[in-house]
Amino acid sequence: MKGKTISEIKIGDKASISKTVSETDVYLYAGITGDLNPAHINEVEAKETMFKGRIAHGMLTAGLISAVLGMQLPGPGTIYMGQELKFTAPVRFGDTITATVEVVEIENGKFLKLHTFAVNQDKQVVLDGFARVMPPK
Repeated sequence: MKGKTISEIKIGDKASISKTVSETDVYLYAGITGDLNPAHINEVEAKETMFKGRIAHGMLTAGLISAVLGMQLPGPGTIYMGQELKFTAPVRFGDTITATVEVVEIENGKFLKLHTFAVNQDKQVVLDGFARVMPPK
């Protein structure tokens, strides 16, 4: 399986995936990374935060961007060079997140700059930023 090469990609190309974030997803992510912040895993303590309950890790949501890049656009063989992002709203257990990437620039015939963003089921932006990748050869 091989993703799109730079010659197969044009500015404006887009791809997305959607996932409903579960409590299990959050606990698995916490276990893998060691990020056991109570905001994610302790409902009693999380109720005392500005979010009034547990939320998913921001980087769990950002991982959905990685999935789009690695599996769809450009796809398998892509090298993820960098990411700038802002977390603009919390992701709660049960939210369905749609992560999207859109090609905004082709750099030196080797790299892509992509607008990366994610929205919840209410179309509220929860993550926004830009990635730089090297598509497969």
